[in-house]
Amino acid sequence: MRSIWNGAISFGLVSIPIKLVNATENHSISFRQIHLEDGGRIRYHKVCELEDKEVANDEIGKGYEDADGSIIPITEDDLAQLPIPTAKTIEIVSFVPAERIDPLQMGTAYYLQANGVPAAKPYTLLREALKRSNKVAIAKFALRGRERLGMLRVVDDVIAMHGLLWPDEIRAPEDAAPDSHVTVRDAELDLADALMDTLGEVDMDSLHDDYRDAVEEMIESKASGTEPAETPKKSDGGGGKVIDLMSALESSVRAAKKARSEGEEGEDVAEVTELSSRSRTKKTAAKKSTATKKTAAKKSAPAKKTTPAKKSTSSKKATAAKKSTAKKSTSASASAKKKPTPRKKASA
Repeated sequence: MRSIWNGAISFGLVSIPIKLVNATENHSISFRQIHLEDGGRIRYHKVCELEDKEVANDEIGKGYEDADGSIIPITEDDLAQLPIPTAKTIEIVSFVPAERIDPLQMGTAYYLQANGVPAAKPYTLLREALKRSNKVAIAKFALRGRERLGMLRVVDDVIAMHGLLWPDEIRAPEDAAPDSHVTVRDAELDLADALMDTLGEVDMDSLHDDYRDAVEEMIESKASGTEPAETPKKSDGGGGKVIDLMSALESSVRAAKKARSEGEEGEDVAEVTELSSRSRTKKTAAKKSTATKKTAAKKSAPAKKTTPAKKSTSSKKATAAKKSTAKKSTSASASAKKKPTPRKKASA
């Protein structure tokens, strides 16, 4: 790999000569602008606005446009005299846990190569120290005319460096959040969890750019004079229409299960378990139904005849006594009526 920068890592009093090489490469297919009428290339010419003529590269310098539109010339000597201690040095300033680094800050990735045999020992020392500490190194370095922030970590047996944005270059996320308050139900979260479980994990090495492959096939077909094969267009997933979220999630779970079962025959497919909230709803409905049936059954059943209570012995005796007394009083009154009334003697 071709190095793009030569310098040294400053690790306390230890200096490690290194070469900086790009850790990534761009595979995007680039196009040229052409004149549609005859296919000629469209090129850009650098023209001076004051003289209205094309200017060669060796006559072009740098300048800063002020707020009033005036241009302040800046020469390479002006930039070279600036006090940048990291002009040829990757200066480590601290070691922090990796989770302290916000992924929003991460930018271009580089590999740091030991430059020469003497650099192998200190390079290995720093690499093993990073491994054992489970931390990353935060460093400053200068590249392409500006000072930058970097993060050093170990990838296999190589020290890699990620360019980091400065903290004040990260925008606050408040304006990106929805303006209105939205409530998410537990059932929706359960379906979202089921969809994530069904989709499962993926081998990152198996992912590739399908669009780039299609563009390459199309270019190859046109170059050979044949028409490219038509590829079916995928659905746009609703076209921006307002949809039922629950229905969409349920359909997504079914589609994901079907895709996994077709792509991974013989392997276990994640099953969607019954949602706890729904099961509670079903149980409550079943209890209500059972209670309703029992109430209806009680209402429809005929009322039982009440058995008259048996009279007690004492009440029977009391009744007989009353009857006997009544009879005696009746007979007494009758006999009194039958007795003749004695006549009074006449006075002489």
